[in-house]
Parts: sequence; structure tokens; C-alpha cells
Amino acid sequence: MISGRFNLKGELLFQIGLIAADEELISVSAILDTGFTDWLLLNNEDALDLGWVPTKSRKRMQTAGGLRNFNIYQGIVLIDREELIIRALGGDEIEEVLLGVKWLRLKRLVADFREQVLTLE
Repeated sequence: MISGRFNLKGELLFQIGLIAADEELISVSAILDTGFTDWLLLNNEDALDLGWVPTKSRKRMQTAGGLRNFNIYQGIVLIDREELIIRALGGDEIEEVLLGVKWLRLKRLVADFREQVLTLE
């Protein structure tokens, strides 16, 4: 189980680890976005800095800002002491790391704003 926190906007924040190609662990704060239907979204530059190699495929998705094309990377994420190989989407204009709802297939989300309890178990 990992504990998260609510930011001032009420977004769901979790500390996760991104594992670089050289096996360095980078801790980042990620927002769980229930409107994002994939695993992970990050900036292309960050993905490349991690040494994650883009696949030849791209994914076109509807976002709040309109239709966008995203690069697809294979990355390793550390959540709850578990390393998982996942598909990550990358875009040039991405400012925050997002976790998508696919995580809810593996983890149970408990979000209680009143009690300030936020966990992925």
C-alpha cells in the first residue's frame, strides 16, 4: 500500500519511482487522473532522460486540450515496492506526471477527503 495526499486543488498525489535505463531510481510526484485511460503520462524529455526508448508506434488521444499525438515508451515503474513494466505515453507539452485509471485494475483506491486518507493498495 502507498499513501498519497490531496493537493490544494484536490488532486490525488502519489510518490512513485521511475526506473531509468541505467537502473537509477527517480522519485516523482504523480497525479492520479481518472480522465486518463492509460498507465502513465510524462513529458517526452523526461522519458528520454530516463533512457526510455520510444517505440515506433504513436497513440492519438482526446485530451482536455483537443486531439493530441503521444509517443509510446516502455518503462519501469516502482509502486508499493513492486516493479512493473508498463506502457508510458509521452508528449512535449506535458508538465506533470499522470497515473491513469489502468492502475485501478491492479490497485484499490481509497480516497476520503474528509479524513485526508488517500491510498493505493
